[in-house]
Amino acid sequence: MQKKTDILFDLDGTLTDPMIGITKSVRYALGHFGIDVATLEELTPFIGPPLKGSFQNFYGFSEEDAEVALQKYREYFSKTGLFENQVYEGIPSLLKALKAHNMRLLVATSKPTVYATQILEHFKLAEYFDFIGGSELTGERVEKKDVIEYVLKEKNINRENAVMVGDRCFDIDAGKEAGLTTIGVLYGYGNKEELKDATALAETVEDLKNLLI
Repeated sequence: MQKKTDILFDLDGTLTDPMIGITKSVRYALGHFGIDVATLEELTPFIGPPLKGSFQNFYGFSEEDAEVALQKYREYFSKTGLFENQVYEGIPSLLKALKAHNMRLLVATSKPTVYATQILEHFKLAEYFDFIGGSELTGERVEKKDVIEYVLKEKNINRENAVMVGDRCFDIDAGKEAGLTTIGVLYGYGNKEELKDATALAETVEDLKNLLI
């Protein structure tokens, strides 16, 4: 794979493992509707895609109920779930190495920018990024393709020099649609079948480093 100078990273499942915080927030939202969840693991499909659509797709919520669920989710997430999260081992050293090679690092996440920024600052990762692009709490840019286009435009990025790194098909499909090289990471929440259309696959953070540098 040709080396790139602009690296766009997904956040959840790529830089950090948000499983506990996201699934507990979803459980809290479902509880508002009287829905009990046996285990947090069954809610992991919520990690990656836009949340409102997930409540509709996975639980058959109407547009109105999905909006209420989203607000309930944020009640828990904004105070507690935000930090029930952990950085994948090797990510800080990866980011440091990429910066040492004069690469420009950017975040492209469907998560609201305000939450993404808080998470990256909390884990002392924000300093590595030239730009943090996400959605808005008002509902703008929830689709990954819109986030990627926003980041590319804001930083005037040449698509030929950029790569999208992510763990779900949403990252890979949107990256391809934007004309970017794509890398699927298998240590997150997607498997080889889901990520088969990526330009390259990385089993580990070390594999990702070898692909990028």
